[in-house]
Amino acid sequence: MTSSDKSAPYADRSYRSAAGIAGGVVMLALGLWLGGDAVFGGHGRTPWIALAGLLLAVPLVVAFTLRPVVFAGDERLRVRNPFRTITVPWSAVEEIRSGYSTELFAGGRKYQVWAIPVSFRARKRAARVSARADAAVPGGDPARAWSDQAVNDIRELRDRNAGGEAGQGEVSVRWAYEVIGPAVVGAVVLGILLAVG
Repeated sequence: MTSSDKSAPYADRSYRSAAGIAGGVVMLALGLWLGGDAVFGGHGRTPWIALAGLLLAVPLVVAFTLRPVVFAGDERLRVRNPFRTITVPWSAVEEIRSGYSTELFAGGRKYQVWAIPVSFRARKRAARVSARADAAVPGGDPARAWSDQAVNDIRELRDRNAGGEAGQGEVSVRWAYEVIGPAVVGAVVLGILLAVG
């Protein structure tokens, strides 16, 4: 998991899953390799089916692996999920919590935060590290899983910036038509090609 340098003044911090990015790159490479082979080496309708399949699959892979990120700045929190972007001024952030998944509560609604996945294995590992460290030096800072640390950082930013004039405003949601459009077109074309037989 990665986050930007926290020492940079005025720069937005970004939080995203490094494992998600790596998985997305591998899936795209594999899909383009297999799809490209079908397009350039296939016969009959195979190249067209492969192209439609790629038009459907590539935006979805990008949406679920490369696109999710959370940007936290002095004025607002911006959550980019697979199909929409939620922009929340700090004053409108009611809560962000990390249970079975990371959830943002703002403007009376709940939003999933795809970019900060919860890992129970990482939590158990952090608990073991904390227990060992506490046995050696009691009262030290507890170790945290990456997702829990990211949520804690975001809460601190909210507490620091929610009262400022720049942190006021309304929640806005924008759909990612640049992802949805190609995927829908690919699904329709693929459906037609398979139905025509």
